[in-house]
Amino acid sequence: MYEIFEHTADLGLRIRTVELHELFEEAALALFSVIVTNADVIRPIQQRSFTIAGEQLDDLLRDWLAELLYTFHAGRLVFARFEVSIDKGVLTARAHGEPIDRARHEIDVEVKAITYHGLKVEREGGQWLAEVIVDI
Repeated sequence: MYEIFEHTADLGLRIRTVELHELFEEAALALFSVIVTNADVIRPIQQRSFTIAGEQLDDLLRDWLAELLYTFHAGRLVFARFEVSIDKGVLTARAHGEPIDRARHEIDVEVKAITYHGLKVEREGGQWLAEVIVDI
C-alpha cells in the first residue's frame, strides 16, 4: 500500500508492506502513479532489468527509484509492474512497461529527482515503512 503526501514544493511517498521486496515494488508503483495519471493503462510489453548495490536500505530505495526515473526520462519508458528481490545489499529487479505514448499516457507531474531529504526505510510493528520525497 502506498499514499502520496504534500511536502512544500515537493511530493512525498509513504509506503507500507509486509515484505521488504514488496516495499520496493510498491515504491516504484507509487512513483509512476505520480508521473502518469492513468498508470492503469500502461501495458507491460517491454522489460528492463536492473541490478543495484547499496549498503543501507534507504540508499538502495533512493537509488532504485532514481534509476527508474532516469530510465523514464532517457529511455522514454513508463512502467506498470515490478519484480524485485533483495539479497545481501543487492537489488535485482525487472520492470515491465512500454514506451511513452502521449495519446494514451497522461503525464501529470514532472518528477525531477528522488531526494535524500526525509528518506527512510524501517521496520515498524511487523511491517516495512518507507518515506521518500520527490522533487517536482
